[in-house]
Amino acid sequence: MAVSYPHCLQSLRVTSRTRLFVSNVDFWRGNRIVKSYSPVSASSKKPHQDLSLEAKVETLLDSVKWDDKGLAVAIAQNVDTGAVLMQGFVNRDALAATISSRKATFYSRSRSKLWTKGETSLNFINIHDIFLDCDHDSIIYLGKPDGPTCHTGSETCYYSSVFDFLKNSQGEESSNLALTTMYSLESTIAQRKAELASPQNGKPSWTKRLLLDDKLLCSKIREEADELCRTHEENEDKSRTASEMADVLYHTMVLLSLKEVKMEDVVQVLRLRFSQSGIAEKKSRAAQG
Repeated sequence: MAVSYPHCLQSLRVTSRTRLFVSNVDFWRGNRIVKSYSPVSASSKKPHQDLSLEAKVETLLDSVKWDDKGLAVAIAQNVDTGAVLMQGFVNRDALAATISSRKATFYSRSRSKLWTKGETSLNFINIHDIFLDCDHDSIIYLGKPDGPTCHTGSETCYYSSVFDFLKNSQGEESSNLALTTMYSLESTIAQRKAELASPQNGKPSWTKRLLLDDKLLCSKIREEADELCRTHEENEDKSRTASEMADVLYHTMVLLSLKEVKMEDVVQVLRLRFSQSGIAEKKSRAAQG
């Protein structure tokens, strides 16, 4: 089944006859930062669809409930993992620049200017969609990062768990990324894999046994996949299906770890297939092979 990935706002086209609607701000074009000048009315030769698009963007910007300083909170989120990458502030021009450039752009309160994430490090956040909350006073930049988001080199800016801090007798901050369940599991599997490099004492964990025995691992994946199918064939209840799917997912993720493939890579493949029919996708695989 073909599924189109929705973009509520398309990027603006800029030609020799048109100028962007944002005023006096920097934005990213190609591989350099360029300056946009004060807004002007569209020329008579400008396509009607561009006029309509600019009107839509202006309407959207007007709908945001900016605070008394003309700002709103913007949260950047990884489109594939769901990880919250960072939080910043945006004003009208920053949001307009993000829509037109498809690069996450914020407003620096300390420097009183716009800045595009990655303009120095080249670790841009490439925007796939932008969402406003129900009150139109906060924004999500849904995008794909080119590299670590945090200035510390961390994948995200969120790695200090409050509960870990409270449990730590020394009152030290943790360095565990804020991960959803599936990616926490992936991290644990990676940790077990790393531990194999050290001398092993006692009976190995099940994960380590799977990592050390290819035949055992592959047989378990086939076994769990068959049991998952049987929950459908034998009309078992939903909880049984969920349980068997969890087994399939866990054992498959162990195999992915051995192949050094991340779940994010798998999810990205799925996302890229959204706008392609299954038949066309299979044909493309045959052509590549």
